[in-house]
Amino acid sequence: MVRTLEHAFRSGRIAHAFLLSGIRGVGKTTTARILARGLNCTGPDGSGGPTTEPCGECESCRAILEERSLDVIETDAASHTGKEDVREIIEGVKYAPSASRFKIYIFDEVHMLSDKAWNSLLKTVEEPPPHVKFIFATTEIRKVPVTVLSRCQRFDLRRVDGERLVAHLERICAREKVTAEPRALALVARAAEGSVRDALSLLDQAVATGDGTVTAAEIEAMLGLADRTRLLDLYEDVLAGRTREAIARFAELYGLGADPAAVIRDLLEITHWLTRIRLDAGDTMETAFDTASVARARKMAEGVSHPVLQRLWQMLLKGLEEVRLAPDAWAAAEMLLVRLTCVSELPPPGELARLLRSQRGETAASAPRREARPTVPADGATAATPPRPLEIPDFPTLVELLKRHGEPLLGAALFEGAHLISFETGRIVLRLEPGVSSDLPNQLSRALGRLTGRGWVVALGREEGAPTLAERRAEERRRRIEAVRQDPLVRTALETFPGARILDVRTVDDRGASTDQRKTGGK
Repeated sequence: MVRTLEHAFRSGRIAHAFLLSGIRGVGKTTTARILARGLNCTGPDGSGGPTTEPCGECESCRAILEERSLDVIETDAASHTGKEDVREIIEGVKYAPSASRFKIYIFDEVHMLSDKAWNSLLKTVEEPPPHVKFIFATTEIRKVPVTVLSRCQRFDLRRVDGERLVAHLERICAREKVTAEPRALALVARAAEGSVRDALSLLDQAVATGDGTVTAAEIEAMLGLADRTRLLDLYEDVLAGRTREAIARFAELYGLGADPAAVIRDLLEITHWLTRIRLDAGDTMETAFDTASVARARKMAEGVSHPVLQRLWQMLLKGLEEVRLAPDAWAAAEMLLVRLTCVSELPPPGELARLLRSQRGETAASAPRREARPTVPADGATAATPPRPLEIPDFPTLVELLKRHGEPLLGAALFEGAHLISFETGRIVLRLEPGVSSDLPNQLSRALGRLTGRGWVVALGREEGAPTLAERRAEERRRRIEAVRQDPLVRTALETFPGARILDVRTVDDRGASTDQRKTGGK
């Protein structure tokens, strides 16, 4: 930005409107004020022109610094969004500056202006008088109309990187005579996510809490972060599949005040860190950990593969959203840890695929020979076919076969959300409930091909179709309950026990076991 403005000031080609974008607290408004000083600076001797290094001594620089300049007008677009708010500015543009080179209008959060306000201001921004400059600042660049973007010189202010932000905080602590641990400032910088204002606010809060000293333990407590050593202990328990230990470790962190969602975010951070270590790029993330933890993490990274780390990352990312939305965040985080420890026992995805392929080959090789039927190819040679494929006579049988042969999710989706329009061997037409994946026909076609050894066409139709299997089962259950309700003995029982309900009806065989129990081996 400085380089671009230097060229513009030197050549006399100064834009009439500037647009500064970036995250909150990165310095947009501060930069706008510095730019205003540079545009109006006259130098200590009063003969200077626009510069990227305002002197701070001339009357114009001092007036802007002290926020008393009549020629620099700041407007908060978040609270002045309407057409009427802009009209006063449009009228003021006509008049020359009172004591400065330019009359400068600074709009903060300019994306908040209404469409009518933009339409009123657009002509003025496009062709302002020579003595007027506009500086717009926004955190939502995508909400600024394209017609405005095309009329401004745009500068995107980036996040301040962690090392520079830590150095800035160290300078401030030195000036304020505050003692701060380097790791504490690193934690503040990471929590600020590149925002200088957020970092300063956190530091100020930490100084007040610590009575002039800032420690890593205080920052962790203030931000609801877990102790970094305990976090690595928890991560090792997850990797090793130690469910009981992981749950106990999490309960300990929770008891110390760690927020469940913050713990999951920390586990995500460790996953990212270990991945970067394996890529020889983990140094930038090590300032938030002590030396012993860094050495420990490097050793952990050597014993875990990229596929396992990616699987953990995906599960933690999805689990974080569940924790945020769950009515009991602690319980949701605990259940996520149970899932993570269970998955740790699985082989890496690549090895799992190889195992499945090898098992499929062994199954085909060990199939009884009497199951194979010879076929005669065109050249007269004989060859053995694979084992006899499954026969699927109807749609309910299809759903049950999917559930028993490795496709439980697909079977459940069909059971709950598919209306059968037509069924014949090799071709099915369905109507799907809203919310069911549009890729279900392709998934079903592939699964049926694998189970039956032939091609299947699965199409979607617009006809009403039959009720879903779930609806049919619910209706059958309702009819059974209604029939039993008419039994005199049952009616007497319901009247005797107010509030009693019939939950289900099951058929009992001669041995006293229900049909459902016999199917599952129950007593």
